[in-house]
Amino acid sequence: MVTPRQLKQLADQHGTPLFVVDHHEIRRNFAMFRKHLPRVQAYYAVKANPDPAIVKTLFRAGASFDVASMPEFNIVHENIAKWPAKKRQDFIWDKIVYANPVKDNRTLAELDPYKPLVTYDNLAEVGKIKKYAPHAGLVLRVNVPNTGSMVELSSKFGASPGEAVDLMEAAFNAGLAVEGLSFHVGSQCTNYQNYVQALEIADSIFKEAWDRGHKQVRILDIGGGFPAPYDPHVQPFAELAKTLNAEFDRLFGPEIEIIAEPGRFMVATAAILAVEIIGKAVRNGKQCYYVNDGVYGTFSGVLFDHCQYHFKAFKKGPTQIASVFGPTCDALDVVSVAEDLPIGLQLGDYLYSENIGAYTIASATNFNGMPLPKVVAVGATL
Repeated sequence: MVTPRQLKQLADQHGTPLFVVDHHEIRRNFAMFRKHLPRVQAYYAVKANPDPAIVKTLFRAGASFDVASMPEFNIVHENIAKWPAKKRQDFIWDKIVYANPVKDNRTLAELDPYKPLVTYDNLAEVGKIKKYAPHAGLVLRVNVPNTGSMVELSSKFGASPGEAVDLMEAAFNAGLAVEGLSFHVGSQCTNYQNYVQALEIADSIFKEAWDRGHKQVRILDIGGGFPAPYDPHVQPFAELAKTLNAEFDRLFGPEIEIIAEPGRFMVATAAILAVEIIGKAVRNGKQCYYVNDGVYGTFSGVLFDHCQYHFKAFKKGPTQIASVFGPTCDALDVVSVAEDLPIGLQLGDYLYSENIGAYTIASATNFNGMPLPKVVAVGATL
């Protein structure tokens, strides 16, 4: 990972706010995923960070892609499709997952020529796909427990397990090809029992589908949720992988193709943000610092991702608890109210925040006209 010394040099060179992406770390994360889950093909969730350079790096490493909008699809298309065929992996478009269960008609029509896999979870979607994307392969998303996950998804997406096979049959009766099942245990899932329960649900649905004659349903998409190490309480990925592999061996024979949609896991630890102190004050006896990026910018994950980011300083010395505010003229722009920072930081000093690669710059805005940070890639694929 980029060292504090390297980061300070980059901040001096490029100015702040500065978002540094370490592509060596991305490759390490992908290699770790592949090592510990050898049976699972990783489809990177582009929404976590849609930087085209990240797409290229993961493509070269062997990843496939999960997209949830046409702009995301086009990022993959524009940065991968133009490569010489001999440099492509053997997935092209029939192995992309368009993993948004609800799509507008125009999007379906644009997708259809590529024959991608698309998810669905309701009867209305069957009719839309039949009309506008009849060449797509379908993956039925089912509702599974999201207990304890940082971002809960089950209230918005997923068919109930009891109606799953009926929804498959509705698609088959419409002349569509249902190829598999998918689920999502919730983002930043640290409750591994969510996965265990979800896999048991999937196993029962596969068996019912096969009993009804639908032997062609063979793909299992276990979604995302793989946690990033935001704090020391998150168990090592190897522990989750051990649980998953045991369940794969217990429940699913080699005829089942298992895929996943890691996003946060691939990129969270691969970026670091440097900011500058642009203001300081003491409010009600507490030191407050104002920095040139905030919750409307790269720290958007505070609002949209239920995530808390922490700061470090390049200066050393005795510390005190301080608040850190963003630069906008809005009282909501509070990044943290409890940061342990050195006493006596001055205007122009830098702070930095680690593990900020996922769901941060991706959902940042230009509210108040504040500029987004400059992005610098270290070790990117050419």
